Amino acid sequence: MTIKENYNQIMSQINEACQRSNRQEDEITVVAVTKYVSIETANQAIKAGIQDLGENRLEGFKEKFEVIGKQATWHFIGTLQSRKVKEIIDDVDYIHSLDRKSLAKEINKRSNRKIPCFIQVNTSGEESKHGLQPEQVNDFIKLLGDYENIEVVGLMTMAPLTEEQDVVRNCFKSLRNLRDQIQEMNLNHAPCHYLSMGMSQDFEVAIEEGATHLRIGTSLVGKELQ
Repeated sequence: MTIKENYNQIMSQINEACQRSNRQEDEITVVAVTKYVSIETANQAIKAGIQDLGENRLEGFKEKFEVIGKQATWHFIGTLQSRKVKEIIDDVDYIHSLDRKSLAKEINKRSNRKIPCFIQVNTSGEESKHGLQPEQVNDFIKLLGDYENIEVVGLMTMAPLTEEQDVVRNCFKSLRNLRDQIQEMNLNHAPCHYLSMGMSQDFEVAIEEGATHLRIGTSLVGKELQ
């Protein structure tokens, strides 16, 4: 199947999930995760009508941005080393992986504008996953009030790779509950409207639990690079 056909199929599934959960399709942003595909394939995604691209490696981000530029909205979705921030900060539109003070400090220092950031939260409790523990998030967000170039637009998480849908659903549900708590704090620097959660294998459950940004790779653009 072509990327356009994949996209149409995914949008159909999104529409059904929205109907089940009484949501509107325009609340959902599909971020095509292009980390495993070539610049040419990423370009095909743009031509298919996808506006948002996600990269998790600095090198991949820079290579693709050089060719595609501002034709796309760029999401950095991987772990970001503080010392690498300066290499992407002028070009990135969203950072999905803010999880420590040292990174926040560097983003704030290197940027000359407000950077929309998602706080990465480890809702699964898996040691292999990055992110803050849920109980650490409120205090972390409060201290970000000192950084004028950071806006906390939402929270991000990854569910475990498991067939047990209840486990996946609980990860997403706990992120939504945490987001709701943060919104009640009414912090100017942290409107926290969005939830970045849901990938190829679990995005329908994520939508049902309130996801606004889906990070979809293989089932949308395939996988061709090793």
